[in-house]
Amino acid sequence: MKVACFRAGFRDDLSMFPSYKTNGPVTLSEEQILALHRQLRDMRHDVNGRLANITAAAELIRMRPDQSRAERLQMLLDESFKAKDIIAQYSQVFETAFGLRRM
Repeated sequence: MKVACFRAGFRDDLSMFPSYKTNGPVTLSEEQILALHRQLRDMRHDVNGRLANITAAAELIRMRPDQSRAERLQMLLDESFKAKDIIAQYSQVFETAFGLRRM
C-alpha cells in the first residue's frame, strides 16, 4: 500500500497561520464570555458530528466497497468542508470578540 505525503507540498507552514494584532485591552462581560463558551460548545458538537459522519462513511466504504462508493466519497468531501466552515465561523466570532485583526 502506497502512502501519500502531502506535507512536502507545503513550502512554508507558517504562512498558513497569519499574525494577529489587537486593538488594545479587551473587557468582556460575563454574558459575552458565556455566549462565547456556548458558541465554542456548539462548534465542538458540530465538528464532532461531522467527524462521526466521515468515519461512518469511511467504514461503509471499507465494509462494502462496491455499493454507492461515489455517493459516500462525496459525503466525505462535503462533511470535511462543513467542519472547516464551522471552525472558520467560530474563529471569526472569537477574533471579533477579542479585537483581533490579521496583519
